[in-house]
Amino acid sequence: MPVPDDPAATAPAGPDAPAPTVSVIVPVHNTRRYLDRCLGSVFAQTLGRRHIEVIAVDDGSTDGSAEWLAEQARRNPRLTVLHQEASGGAGKPRNAGLARATGDYVFFLDSDDRLDPQALFWLTRTAQKCGSDIVYGRIVGADGRAAPVDLRTTSERVSVFDSPVYWSLAAYKLFRRSFVERHRLRFAEGRLLAEDLPFGITALLRADVVSVFAERTCYYLHGREDHSNASRQDTDWCDYLRYIATVLDEVAAAVPPGANRDKLMVRHFHGEILMPFGAPFLARDPAGRTAMADAARPLVERYLTDRVAAALPPRLRLRAHCLRAGLDDQLTAVVRADTEHHPDPPRLDSDGRVYAAYPYFRDPHRALPDTCYDLTDRVVLRQRLTRQHWAGGVLHLRGTAALRWLGGDTAEILLRRDGTTHRVPARYADGAWQAAVDPATAADGGPLTDGVWGFKIAVTAHGTGAAAGQTLRREAWLVPESAPDDPGEAGAFAPRLTGRGPAGPAVAALFRSRPHGHLHLDLDRHGARRPLGDDLRGTADRIRSGRAALAARLTLPGCPVDAELRLLLHDGTRTVALRTTVERAAGDRYTVRALLRGGPPGTWRVALRVTAGPFRRELPVRAAHPGDGGRTPLTLTVPGRSPADLLRRARR
Repeated sequence: MPVPDDPAATAPAGPDAPAPTVSVIVPVHNTRRYLDRCLGSVFAQTLGRRHIEVIAVDDGSTDGSAEWLAEQARRNPRLTVLHQEASGGAGKPRNAGLARATGDYVFFLDSDDRLDPQALFWLTRTAQKCGSDIVYGRIVGADGRAAPVDLRTTSERVSVFDSPVYWSLAAYKLFRRSFVERHRLRFAEGRLLAEDLPFGITALLRADVVSVFAERTCYYLHGREDHSNASRQDTDWCDYLRYIATVLDEVAAAVPPGANRDKLMVRHFHGEILMPFGAPFLARDPAGRTAMADAARPLVERYLTDRVAAALPPRLRLRAHCLRAGLDDQLTAVVRADTEHHPDPPRLDSDGRVYAAYPYFRDPHRALPDTCYDLTDRVVLRQRLTRQHWAGGVLHLRGTAALRWLGGDTAEILLRRDGTTHRVPARYADGAWQAAVDPATAADGGPLTDGVWGFKIAVTAHGTGAAAGQTLRREAWLVPESAPDDPGEAGAFAPRLTGRGPAGPAVAALFRSRPHGHLHLDLDRHGARRPLGDDLRGTADRIRSGRAALAARLTLPGCPVDAELRLLLHDGTRTVALRTTVERAAGDRYTVRALLRGGPPGTWRVALRVTAGPFRRELPVRAAHPGDGGRTPLTLTVPGRSPADLLRRARR
C-alpha cells in the first residue's frame, strides 16, 4: 500500500508545513564547483527552512570550499560550518556532523549530489506515518553515474531479506536520530571506500521499521566531470579487502548461516569482494595480482556457499571459483576477457543449457566446471509493448521482444485466466512482433469466456549446429509502454462492446494491474464491472410547444450498427421507454434525442438503454453542467396533469 495519502498532491511549502526538523549533514572535500547545486537543493526544500538545519563539515579542502561555506553561513543562520584537517574519507566529517545534529531526523547528503525539492517533505512524512527508523527515497544516477538500486515500489515496511534495500548501503537516506544514537551508529574513519558499510549494515539489521518512498525521485547521484568520485580512486586493494573481511565477519555474527545470510553475501560478492578484480587487478604486476588474490581468498572460502555461487553471474562465479582454487592464470584470463575484450555471445548448447563464452570452457587441461559458465537461468525475455488498439472488435498488439544473448525465432501471445491458457500466434521478425486478439476466436478458435484475462508474450529460440533441435523459451507479462494517463491511450482502455460470436456481445475493457502494470482484458457479458458510457451527459429543456426535449451524448466504442439505443424515464417504481432518435458520428460518438409532450407528474431520472442481441444494459445519464464533473444525475420534472393521458402521450 502506498505510504502517501495522495502521492500526486503538492507538498505544503514554507513555515506552515507540519513536519519535524531534519539535520542535513554534508561532508565537503574539494567540491567547490558542486556546492551551489548541492546546498541550493537543500535551501529549496518545500519542507521549509525552519524545519531544516544544515551542517557542512569541511574536511581540509584546498579549492576554496571552506571560504565559500563560511560566506554562506554568514548569510544563512540555518547553516553551520565545521572545519577539520583532511581525514581521507567521508566518515570522520559525517561523524562530526552527527555530534552537532539536533534534528528529529538526520539525512546524509554528499556534496557533489543534490536533493529533489520535495524530498525531505516526503521522507519525513513517510517516517512519521510509518514510525520508520530508516526511510529510503528513490535514487537516480546522473552525469554518467549509475544508481545502486532502482527503487520502484513504495512500502511502509520492508525487510533486508525480501527487498532490494540491502543493495544500497550508502549513507544518503533518512535516519531517525534517536535510533542512530541509541545504537551508537558511526562511520568508519580514514577510509575512502566503503566507510559507510558498518553504519548502513548495522542500521538495517537493527531497525524496527525500514520504509521506502518511491513515488518520486528524492536523490540525484551525480558523476564528477573529472571522474574524481571516491569510487573511482586508486586504493590499496589488499588493505581494502582485509577491511571488508572485518565488516563481513560482523554480518556473519549477526545473521546465522543459511539462506538469509547468503542473500546478504550475494550483494557483498557483487559490491565489495569481487569488485576490485577488474581494471585495478589487471593494472598490477604479477606479484600485485597474487597479493590481491591472497587477500580475497579467505572471504571466498568463508562465504561462497553453493547458493551464493549459483546466484552470481558467470563473470563473477568464474572469478570466485578461480580465487578459491588458486587458479591465478585463469583468473587473469577471465578478467581480461571482460575488461580488455568482449567475450563471444553465449550459445545454446546441445545439452539444452546456455553457456557464457569465457576462456577455458570445457578445456580438458583446465579444471573449470560447466556450472561456472552456465547462465541458462539468467536468459530473460526483454520485451516492450509499444502499441495496443482496437479495430473492428479485434485487439491489435505490437511490440519488440528478444531473449537476452539469443534473440528469438518464434513468438506467441498467451491469454491466461484461472489456470487456463489460450495461445494466439504472433508475426515475428527481427525482434519485432504483432498480434491480433479477437475475443470471438481467441479461445483456440472459440470465444473467450467471461472474466479477467492476463496477457503474456512467449519467445522461443532454436539451437543451431551441434545444438540443432534444442529450444529455449521464455515468457513475460505485457506491460504497456505508455503512461496510464496518456491521452492517446484513452481509446484503447475505454470499455467497449465487442462481439463473441455465439457467446454474444460483452463489455471488453483493457486495464493495468497493480502494482506492476501488467496488461489485462476484462470481459463481462453483463457490463457491470466496468460500465459503458462514462462520458454520457444530457440535457432536458422545455420548448415552445410545451414539450420537453431530452438530448444526450456519449462515446460507445464497438457498438453494433443494429444495436438499439433508447432513452428511459425512471421514478421509484415505474419505467417509461421513450421514442428515441439516434445520430452516429465519427469516433463512435452518439447523440440520442426524445420529445416528451407530458408524462406522469413527478421527478424522473433519465437513463439510456443499450440493447445488442442478448446484451442489455441501462446507463445513467448525468447532467451536462459545466464544472459539475458529471456527478449529478439528469432529472426531468413533469407537472401534474392526467397521469393516464400523459403516460399515453409519452408512449406514442
